[in-house]
Amino acid sequence: MADETTKTSAKGKRVALGVTGGIAAYKAAEVLRGLQRAGCVVRVAMSPRACAFITPLTFRALSGSHVIVDDYAPDNPDPIAHITFSQTVDLFVIAPATANIIAKFANGVADDFLTSTYLAATAPVLLAPAMNTSMWEHPATRRNIERLRQDGVQIIEPDAGEMACGTIGPGRLSEPERIVAAALEILGQAGKSKQLPQDLAGERVLITTGATREELDPVRFISNRSSGRMGFAIAEAARDRGAEVTTVAGITTASPPSGVTVVRTSSAAEMHAAVTQKINDASVFIAAAAVADYRPVRRAADKIKKSESTLNLSLERTPDILGEVAASRTNGLLVIGFAAETEKVVKNALAKLNSKKLDAVVANDVSRDDIGFDSETNAITIITQNTEPRELPAMTKLDAAHRILDEIVRLRQSKSR
Repeated sequence: MADETTKTSAKGKRVALGVTGGIAAYKAAEVLRGLQRAGCVVRVAMSPRACAFITPLTFRALSGSHVIVDDYAPDNPDPIAHITFSQTVDLFVIAPATANIIAKFANGVADDFLTSTYLAATAPVLLAPAMNTSMWEHPATRRNIERLRQDGVQIIEPDAGEMACGTIGPGRLSEPERIVAAALEILGQAGKSKQLPQDLAGERVLITTGATREELDPVRFISNRSSGRMGFAIAEAARDRGAEVTTVAGITTASPPSGVTVVRTSSAAEMHAAVTQKINDASVFIAAAAVADYRPVRRAADKIKKSESTLNLSLERTPDILGEVAASRTNGLLVIGFAAETEKVVKNALAKLNSKKLDAVVANDVSRDDIGFDSETNAITIITQNTEPRELPAMTKLDAAHRILDEIVRLRQSKSR
């Protein structure tokens, strides 16, 4: 949820809300109300297909303004609505965004009011996709999403769950409160960025976060406790300090910040492949993920039956993502690791720093409930080569993220001398 500071910065801001044709269109009314509660002035535009799911009258009653479906319609009070609608707002939100509208946006098609508005928009654009799982995972949709991200469009990843068609998987529209929180965050972004030093401008930061799952059979897996909070906090802080940020996320319970690219993975092998694909474009690599160290030698094709009092598993090592990146680094890449320890925290972290030849390692004691996995706070120790470990008190994970980034800025400056 958005904090009070973010809400205050959104008061009086003008938001254009685009609604496209999908079963989740009714949730756009909740998005509208959430933005209004934060003090935003919202105008609504709908695709013709959206009107089959919810009527323009609903949004007119909620917004108090004319709802545009066809800018050539006789009742449209503005003859150049796609220009004034898009260029007099502070944010353009499309929720839900169908596969069709995403494809049109990505390829510059302007054959209706919403697509013409997108091409004329000068404000930030936030998309909240919603579609069948197969459509979301189709290579064409993935290409279109990546193209839009490259164009600066911010994406609220859809949730996983049961669809109206009965399919279970990713593609369900994200919850309205999360869409509202992302919108308010973007609206408050300009003021926030002015307050923070843009000392990471030009850096391309690649972050791993979350846990990995190594399957034993179709229903069981080996994993570890990680919410992804710390990695996403670093992503948010780096974004606010001017960096271009990509996160390779495993299994997470925390939500990623807007304005960063998110590559979803599940197993250590998938995370390894994603990092290998992205690392050559990065200038800073931060390994905050809790990667499973071992996986089953063989995954059972069928569910393992409960027939014995004990179960013996044969495990093998997973790829050492951090070690490989550090060993093959080029072009001044900075490599920062994390060490989640339960004993001899600094000693074990220092050993990791030296054995993998890292630029820095961030150590934390995960045996404590107040600063361990899935907590709101963290107490870290930052260790770099040839310096004394710097132990920091408990603080929010976002504050800890900025302290880590402060160290990265110092490392970059020292290497540039």
